[in-house]
Amino acid sequence: MTTSSPDRWIAANFDDEVRFLQQLVRIPTDTPPGNNAPHAECTAELLAELGFTVEMHVVPAADVQAAGMQSITNLIVRHRFSEGGPTIALNAHGDVVPPGEGWTYGPYSADVVDGKLYGRASAVSKSDFATYAFALLALKNSGLPLKGAVELHFTYDEEFGGELGPGWLLKQGLTKPDYLIAAGFSYQVVTAHNGCLQMEVTLHGLASHAAYPSTGIDALQAATKLLTALYAHNDVLKTRRSEVAGITHPYLNVGRIEGGSNTNVVPGKVVIKLDRRMIPEEDPAAVEAEVRALIERTVAQSAGIKLDIKRLLLADSMKPLPGAAPLVAALQKHGQAIFGEEIPTSGTPLYTDVRLYTAHGIPAAIYGAGPRTVLESNAKRADEHLVLDDLKRATQVVARTLAEMLAI
Repeated sequence: MTTSSPDRWIAANFDDEVRFLQQLVRIPTDTPPGNNAPHAECTAELLAELGFTVEMHVVPAADVQAAGMQSITNLIVRHRFSEGGPTIALNAHGDVVPPGEGWTYGPYSADVVDGKLYGRASAVSKSDFATYAFALLALKNSGLPLKGAVELHFTYDEEFGGELGPGWLLKQGLTKPDYLIAAGFSYQVVTAHNGCLQMEVTLHGLASHAAYPSTGIDALQAATKLLTALYAHNDVLKTRRSEVAGITHPYLNVGRIEGGSNTNVVPGKVVIKLDRRMIPEEDPAAVEAEVRALIERTVAQSAGIKLDIKRLLLADSMKPLPGAAPLVAALQKHGQAIFGEEIPTSGTPLYTDVRLYTAHGIPAAIYGAGPRTVLESNAKRADEHLVLDDLKRATQVVARTLAEMLAI
């Protein structure tokens, strides 16, 4: 098998790949609010222009709204080379966190400066819409004798957990691939990731005039005690070490606090949203029980406070399946050949949609366009960017890997 033909095609058509990515970055997909159908519709048009037949799968509005979003349309492209052989799916998500402030270049400008493409999701993970689409195009145009099929899964619910993205496609029976490659963010081949528990904790007190504080029950004072206990719990979590390279220990973060009505009013209600990352060795049910018990025990110390706890997300960790070994080995081999350095496997403290595929028994690996480490790209921060040479090389690695896995 020769791998020079896909490489040459990717190099010759790389300007088109960059323009494809720029068009995707220029359409906002901030989640929240999560109005992602317009981006999917544009992506489907762009894919059709590249010669693909695109399936558009609209998630029912009631399900989307119940999850706190506005619209989701997931896309599937299927290309069969010949009968027999495996089906390999390539999944990337188009929904992103809002851009925030502090950008040097516009978050939807898709400006290319000094060999870097700037914009929200330029690195994670609209970049891999381009990586995967053009890797498949390279194989279609290579003339290589191949068997099996490749599917592109472009989905729009990663930021809220993925259940209405890949989870929905899988539950609807719309796909059941033999292998999965999912959107990457670094040179490594990622084979495991953390789980995540997100909770909304509401403390109900009694608002009163600040001139008569004794007539109220201060929810904010109770919240400060709870915050102290939650952050102190990190000292315990640091002692629980993971054996997975790239993952250290569990940790807890409070990401949002809302409360009070005015400066001259004793706060009668405070809402806290927290994020508890779980290492692969932890049991999600036990983690949730532990966090709930800590919250209940602490809030009970504040007289008169009523407590509501709501689970927002419970995402399992990803653990490597033995069947993924051939896919992982191929990605490492071709990554080393293209990048000229050893490509290790690792875990990541992030959580991803990949867990939804592995839960269905589908062997998976996380690999795509990105820098040496995810932090270098400023993913989810201002000035997120992608080095274009990394995009080209990742596309070559994926095309070579597919060619090996589908070789006759």
